[in-house]
Amino acid sequence: MTGINMRSLAVLMIAGGLALLAMLLLASLAEAQSDPNRFNRLMKPAAERNAPPPEDGIHDADSPGTHLLQTPREAFDALPDSKSGNYVQWNAAMDEGLIEPRNSLTMVSTPPIVLDLNIVREVKGSMPDVVYPHKQHTQWLDCSNCHPAIFIPQKGANQISMASILLGEKCGVCHGKVAFPVSECRRCHSRPKEQTAAN
Repeated sequence: MTGINMRSLAVLMIAGGLALLAMLLLASLAEAQSDPNRFNRLMKPAAERNAPPPEDGIHDADSPGTHLLQTPREAFDALPDSKSGNYVQWNAAMDEGLIEPRNSLTMVSTPPIVLDLNIVREVKGSMPDVVYPHKQHTQWLDCSNCHPAIFIPQKGANQISMASILLGEKCGVCHGKVAFPVSECRRCHSRPKEQTAAN
């Protein structure tokens, strides 16, 4: 082949590759619009979420006891719906008296120490500031679950970023695993930035 033909072939290959990439991107966008949680390839499709225990990949499918367990879909049916995670608003379920979580494995009758205190973390950029509600967390967890190992209880002592959270640190120790996923941005970034006099 001549140099011109090789260049033409290379241009055609690049154009074809770009066209294929554009088609894949459009297909991904269409899929993301139909299911907003699909942006994360690790999240299971809706049909596979909350699978019965023998099929969930967590329980031993060969154990007869596994087949006696109630399926999550049955257990969650009467609980308030959420749009992500395992599709249950757990705090609303507790507030409505639908569930009563134990706050200790050993001392069942011990009441939780609930701290009704919001911490506001100002964030850079245009995202709303983060409101951390201690109440919703201390209804479920003892203070020692987070302090001091995950969060030092002192203003300015904790460097928190979305990168660290996505890596399973700080808030990411629970969120995205046993608490609602970080794709629910506005559940944390919930306080609008204060308008300044210049605005």
